Amino acid sequence: MNTFHIAVYVENKYGVLTRVTSMFTRRGFNIDALTVGETESPAYSRITITLTGDAHLCEQVVSQLHKLHNVKKVEMMESETIKRVLMLIKVRNAADTRADILSAVEVYRAKVIDYTADAMCIEITGEPTKIDAFIKLMMPFGVLEMCRTGVVALDRGEKTLLGH
Repeated sequence: MNTFHIAVYVENKYGVLTRVTSMFTRRGFNIDALTVGETESPAYSRITITLTGDAHLCEQVVSQLHKLHNVKKVEMMESETIKRVLMLIKVRNAADTRADILSAVEVYRAKVIDYTADAMCIEITGEPTKIDAFIKLMMPFGVLEMCRTGVVALDRGEKTLLGH
């Protein structure tokens, strides 16, 4: 089982996201993560879908996405892709662990965005593996809550989804 990232360039219209996610439901495909946002052109949005499966499953998903109305382009994100995730994590702020938490924040190039006597909220951005490692490191300190985005990804260099 591999993790795949698929970029989908769609018209920025009412109901398009519903059509895309409904296709996954109808076909019994599971979405691990989904991010959506307007592109450089307000007429279009870019959806980045993360899913786990084999190459055949991924080919099926790409094929089905191509058939959907309002989908302009679908592309598998290859290894030459810049991938990032954003996470907010709230940890217990105890006097005896505060220095260790702040050291980890510095090493991981994260930042504290909220600080109270009993909790600290940290923002971190990076590759999914970096985010996973930071979560593991914070667990012993007492993770109170966390929220993370799905992967956002772009190809390296001048290559674009639309080939411009």
